[in-house]
Amino acid sequence: MKAELLDAETELTLAYAWRDQRDEAALHRLITAYMRLAISMASKYRRYGAPMNDLIQEAGLGLMKAADKFDPDRGVRFSTYAVWWIKASIQDYVMRNWSMVRTGSTSSQKSLFFNMRRVQARLERESMAKGETLDRHQMREMIAIEVGVPLRDVEMMEGRLSGTDFSLNATQSTEDEGREWIDTIEDEGKRGDELVEEDHDRGALRNWLGGAMSKLNERERFIVVQRKLKDEARTLESLGEELSLSKERVRQIEAAAFQKMRKYLEKQGGEVQSLLA
Repeated sequence: MKAELLDAETELTLAYAWRDQRDEAALHRLITAYMRLAISMASKYRRYGAPMNDLIQEAGLGLMKAADKFDPDRGVRFSTYAVWWIKASIQDYVMRNWSMVRTGSTSSQKSLFFNMRRVQARLERESMAKGETLDRHQMREMIAIEVGVPLRDVEMMEGRLSGTDFSLNATQSTEDEGREWIDTIEDEGKRGDELVEEDHDRGALRNWLGGAMSKLNERERFIVVQRKLKDEARTLESLGEELSLSKERVRQIEAAAFQKMRKYLEKQGGEVQSLLA
């Protein structure tokens, strides 16, 4: 609070000295003079639960960004320009640290985060004065119109602001052996019996496929492998060139091979059909 108060002429001189000569002493003097502004703005965000020291630090970073980007030729006072950068820096910090779940950083989300409760309180006062009662949906719609954002953003932000983060490792009761909340979340992965069953089925299918392939001659196996068992299936034309056959002949051999394999699998009974269903 003991820092000097700069008049417009001195402020302009310091800004030119930093921009044109990169005079660090001028930059330091400019920032020091307006640090009280940064602290004042930081104090307005204490209600969001962030430590005051951290808020002041973020405000200082915003002030330094403003000093670095300020153009004195535009005819605007530095304090007027710096307010935007200080506010943006503090708001970004508050939103980053409000929740482990990222709240969002779009302009509409920021506007909602910092104005939603104030707007809601005013709308409630106005409706009470008129003797009206607004349900939750009506309130959300009015907030969306008032702030100028989509209704879905209001619904999302309402959930974000409804409470702080809750640890999944917290116990459900005060007892020492109480179950943790994370134990109540259903595992979306497959159960052990399902994994064993799938492994058994895959093994059976591999055996049947191997048996069916054994009924083919060497050329038929080669064509089936190249056409169906490779990540990138080869064309009939490329196989025909390699085997010195026409494309139609390769297609006929492929069809005959599949017919042999189908007959073999049909002899294995209904179990194969149940696995392939």
